[in-house]
Amino acid sequence: MKKSLLLSVPALALGAAALAMPGAASAAEGSSYQAQLNALNHSSASGTLMISLNGSQATITENVSGLADKFGGNPYPHVQHIHIGAKGECPTTAADTNGDGVISTTEGAPSYGGIGTTLSTSGDTSPAAGTTLTVAPSGASFNYSRTINLDSKTMAALKDGTAVVVVHGLDPATLSKKAQGEKSDLVPSLPLAATSPALCGTLVASQMSAMPGGAADTGGGSTSGVEDQALLGFGGALLAAGLGAGAVAMRRRTAAQS
Repeated sequence: MKKSLLLSVPALALGAAALAMPGAASAAEGSSYQAQLNALNHSSASGTLMISLNGSQATITENVSGLADKFGGNPYPHVQHIHIGAKGECPTTAADTNGDGVISTTEGAPSYGGIGTTLSTSGDTSPAAGTTLTVAPSGASFNYSRTINLDSKTMAALKDGTAVVVVHGLDPATLSKKAQGEKSDLVPSLPLAATSPALCGTLVASQMSAMPGGAADTGGGSTSGVEDQALLGFGGALLAAGLGAGAVAMRRRTAAQS
C-alpha cells in the first residue's frame, strides 16, 4: 500500500507541474479561433471562418455562400475584415438609427469596431487595403484560404474576444426604396449597399485546428482569377457607376481613420 502511494505522488506532482507550464496555459486559451458568420441586413448568406495561429502567423480558412452574386454582369466583390476595438459583437436591428432598414457600416461600428486586418486574396492586409476591390473575394459563394501575419492590435483583440469578422456588400434589390436611393455612409459616390455588412461573426477560441472539410487554397474555387476578372471586366462597370473613384476615396479615408 505504501509503495502504491509513493508511486502516485510523483505522478500527481508531474500533473500539477504540467498544468502550471506556460504551454499548458496557452493551450487552454487556444491557438485556434472560429466564427460563425450570420446574415445582416436582409442578406440570406451564411458562412464559417477559422484562424489557426502559430505565433502571429495566422492560417485563415473560410467558406461562404448566399451573398450577392453579380454587379454590372461581373462577380460582386465582397471586401471583408477582422474588425477590432469595440464590444466584439455583431449589431442588432437597434443599431439602425436612421430607420432605413439597413445597419450601415458606421451604425454597426460601436458593436464591432474599425478594421484591424483586411482579409484580401493577395497583397496588403492592413486597413489601407480595406476597400481594394480587385483583391476582395467575389461572387455569391467562395472558399478562402490564406496565411498572413496579424499585427499586435488584431492579436490582442483575438485574445480579448473582441475580434469580429465582417463581410460587406448587399444586393440593392433586397433593400427598401429609401435605402436603395441612399449613398454609402463612408463614401458618397458609392451606393449604401456596396459598403454595408452582409455577414458578421465574433471570433471565439476553438478546440479544432482546421475547418471541418477543409477549404480551397487561395486562387482556387470561386476566388480563382479574381484579379484578372476585376481588371478585364469588373473595373469598367465600377467606373461607370462611379464606384472606382469612390473606392479610392474610401481606401484613403479608411487608412486615415486606422
